[in-house]
Amino acid sequence: MVVEADKKLTFPDLDNIYLAAERLRNVATHTPLQENLNLSDRYGATIFLKREDLQVVRSYKLRGAYNKMASLPAEALTKGVVCASAGNHAQGVAYACRKMGVQGTIFMPTTTPNQKVKQVKLFGKEFVEVVLIGDTFDDAYSAAIEYVNTHDCTLVHPFDDLQVIEGQGTVGLEIFKDSNFKIDYLLMAIGGGGLASGVSTVFKQLSPKTKLIGVEPLGSPSMKVSIDEGRVVTLDEIDKFVDGAAVKRVGETTFEVCQKYLDRVVLVPEGKVCTTILKLYDEDAIVAEPAGALTIAALDLLKDEIKGKNVVCLVSGGNNDITRTEEIKERSLLYEGLKHYFIIRFPQRAGAMREFLSGVLGPNDDITLFEYSKKTNRERGPALVGLELKSRADFEPLLARMHEAKIQFEYLNDKPDLFEFLI
Repeated sequence: MVVEADKKLTFPDLDNIYLAAERLRNVATHTPLQENLNLSDRYGATIFLKREDLQVVRSYKLRGAYNKMASLPAEALTKGVVCASAGNHAQGVAYACRKMGVQGTIFMPTTTPNQKVKQVKLFGKEFVEVVLIGDTFDDAYSAAIEYVNTHDCTLVHPFDDLQVIEGQGTVGLEIFKDSNFKIDYLLMAIGGGGLASGVSTVFKQLSPKTKLIGVEPLGSPSMKVSIDEGRVVTLDEIDKFVDGAAVKRVGETTFEVCQKYLDRVVLVPEGKVCTTILKLYDEDAIVAEPAGALTIAALDLLKDEIKGKNVVCLVSGGNNDITRTEEIKERSLLYEGLKHYFIIRFPQRAGAMREFLSGVLGPNDDITLFEYSKKTNRERGPALVGLELKSRADFEPLLARMHEAKIQFEYLNDKPDLFEFLI
């Protein structure tokens, strides 16, 4: 369908999504739609997970990349394709290049973890060349555009492209076909908006009463801000932790589609995402990347309205770098109120530390960080102290004991600039 003529913007088409599904029949995995008993019990609802983390490249991105490339004329394919990505899109394009026998050039920031670079080369084999350039995605994207302009090849955009959006929409077709029940809520992660645009196109026409909820990280709310302001907004700064869903600017097409089709967009704190990642692994042995855990983390925000309902959470990917595990644990503990950092000024006398340990710390409080250098020319010496608590409720009694003992301290958790510098 086409929106108003003055906008001259073409929306994704349901027939084309069906065509994309035919193209992907022997390429992408038809991933399962699974009821999750733990989540269903926790929320008093019937929660299903669409497991795109089990896709052949461990994310849905292959669908859009392959559909875009399969839509190109043979002459364009012989000239090769180009993309810029720091993760899942690069892997999807690489796999599509090998599957189709097309040469691809993939630009990635120099800061991309080596594990992701290896995965791209693994999926693409001899059909892809990886170019590491710049410190950010924007640097890599600029280099990709320059390459396209000088080499007369085709850019495979990660989200703001109709064929890419329609390829991602095949996730929605699978959900609809596999559900023998009425879907009351469907939750989708939003980065640039390609997945949400494609899936919402399917459901607005095949299941119009399903509530379509987009989910973004709190630190990169580019789609929500854009919808609230009625125009595409470029954010100045974002938290890049949820890397699969952290963009400063969404697509022009994806904005129009999401603005029209989504019932609303909700924001989830990054720390809540980390807690969800750990729970999914501990309880269900599901390895979700931060963007893949977004929709499940959002269930807490909807818990009152989804009771007794059928809810589908789209798990968009499982490319979680194991080197990030400690950061994920740390962010989770901070969000849950279980990890606290202080600068404590201890009197420089014998026994001061022993008094703190025996008289201030609770029986379940654990010191996880202690950095201190005695300065003999001062009455007090500052120490950087990290404490892990068993319960959020233990924090206020801890502060009360510190005040009662007349300990001079500065709490760092609520001072982000100082916290990031010291921790």
